[in-house]
Amino acid sequence: MVEDSYKHQGMRRRLIQKLRDKGIESARVLEVMGKIPRHIFFENAFLEHAYQDKAFPIGHGQTISQPYTVAFQSQLLNVQAGDKVLEIGTGSGYQAMVLHDLGAKLYTIEYQQALYERTSAFLPKLGYKISFFQGDGSKGLAIHEPFDKIIVTAGAPTVPNSLIAQLKVGGCLVIPVGDNNKQQMLRLTKTTEKEISKEVFADFSFVPLKGDEGWN
Repeated sequence: MVEDSYKHQGMRRRLIQKLRDKGIESARVLEVMGKIPRHIFFENAFLEHAYQDKAFPIGHGQTISQPYTVAFQSQLLNVQAGDKVLEIGTGSGYQAMVLHDLGAKLYTIEYQQALYERTSAFLPKLGYKISFFQGDGSKGLAIHEPFDKIIVTAGAPTVPNSLIAQLKVGGCLVIPVGDNNKQQMLRLTKTTEKEISKEVFADFSFVPLKGDEGWN
């Protein structure tokens, strides 16, 4: 049983208000994030960090994403109930919980074996029915294509062709693209089998996307 005290809930309400103040408009995203106990990813000694709007190290050179970043990407993805969604970079599992609670039929792939083992064991204990995979997420998950939506939670040098190929027509890919210091958030919508529309949003800073179509 996850402890979610009045103190936790109060800290979370303040975080959600901060996200609203920073421009997150999706009521569904804010509602879902307002219910998820982010502190379960933190040791008690670091509890004060759980509801601050910042990233935090989770080992293996990875971080649990800044709440604003999770909210921003989730808002862009615009998950509808029953959407088949691929997440590249499971990490801590926090973003996966948000996508699941937004109604996604979620497939998630993690490059780091240790993180995959930890998260794929942890989230099912909380009742989350998610399909976990370990491997090179830069190449997507061809065995389960096509997807309605794909979200990448690591910075890519370019848009991986494999991910575009695995999108349904009408589907979209949300991905940060740039160098190792700064990336632009992109939303790519597959309008036909051969045509893609691109929208460019704010700059972010992610850990590098590892793999054959990422940073080797």
